[in-house]
Amino acid sequence: MPYKFTFDLSRIPRFFFTEITKVGYQKGLHKKIGKITLEIVKKFKIQEMTGLNLSDAVVLLEDLIDIQARNFLERDKFVRTNKRVLFLPHCSRKYMDNRCKAKFDPEIPSYICAHCSPDCLINKAVTAAEKKGYDVYIIPGGSCIPKILKAKRYEGVVGVACGEEIKLGGEILAKMGIPGQAVPLIKNGCANTIFSLENLLNVL
Repeated sequence: MPYKFTFDLSRIPRFFFTEITKVGYQKGLHKKIGKITLEIVKKFKIQEMTGLNLSDAVVLLEDLIDIQARNFLERDKFVRTNKRVLFLPHCSRKYMDNRCKAKFDPEIPSYICAHCSPDCLINKAVTAAEKKGYDVYIIPGGSCIPKILKAKRYEGVVGVACGEEIKLGGEILAKMGIPGQAVPLIKNGCANTIFSLENLLNVL
């Protein structure tokens, strides 16, 4: 289920994401989130930069730290896998109308990138992942994941989504015993969502 609020972290310096991970682990933040989270929200002026109220900013930060913690804990298992898949959100396509030439396959369900726009974030991600041997699915939501995983028997999963979808995906992977890595959106919404391609490339 997506967040009930919208956010855009694309203006926040990249080092912020590295910093929250470092500070989080130093202080055990992924285990005892609370007062320290508020300190980080204030230190990086997250409210001012995102326009979120304090409680929403804290929820977002808690999710980002949890995602980084899970990635860290799962990394060793993940790198030992061979058959891997990348799940991308369809809402990160450059166009959400007929200008996007991706074909939708309802049987999977997934969009198949047509590589029609060189500057499309999804096109770049698909191209990079396929070069590394990944199967790639551009999906309309997390509910598609179990069907694909059961049919294809992937050993490792990389998912790009908002924090809420990543949490749901993490639960699915845990039940199936599949190690995963997650890349959170830095701008959410129903269209023109953004994730860090650099972050994704580091994870793949």
